[in-house]
Amino acid sequence: MPLYEHVYLARPDLSAQQVEELTAQLSSVIGQMGGKVTKSEYWGLKSLAYRIRKNRKAHMTLLNVDAPAAALNEIERQERLNEDVLRYLTVRVESLEDGPSAMMRKAERDRDERGSRRERRAREDGAEESEPAEEAEE
Repeated sequence: MPLYEHVYLARPDLSAQQVEELTAQLSSVIGQMGGKVTKSEYWGLKSLAYRIRKNRKAHMTLLNVDAPAAALNEIERQERLNEDVLRYLTVRVESLEDGPSAMMRKAERDRDERGSRRERRAREDGAEESEPAEEAEE
């Protein structure tokens, strides 16, 4: 069966739980039509580059799908009818990625950089605090 990466953007006023329910609904449709969702990633509430239907943010979700084209046509039809879905994009790929997607790796990298910056700043602050104390003793 063909392999697809499907990303959809949901309205920002939905809760994360509602977005997960929407993902489960789409996954069940794919399952009923003879396909399977190999990976589902919730990327979180992200800022958009431009406004979509008066929204500046959206919940983003990735689905890696192994299904016939008819299953993707059906979930795209349902997303067009669903007012909670702002946009969607389906891309056919040769192979699906194992492990986290690029968006998830970026989030981990950003967290690591923030952590190392905080550690460096704490070390610098600690060094600066000890220097004036030494000058006062002299």
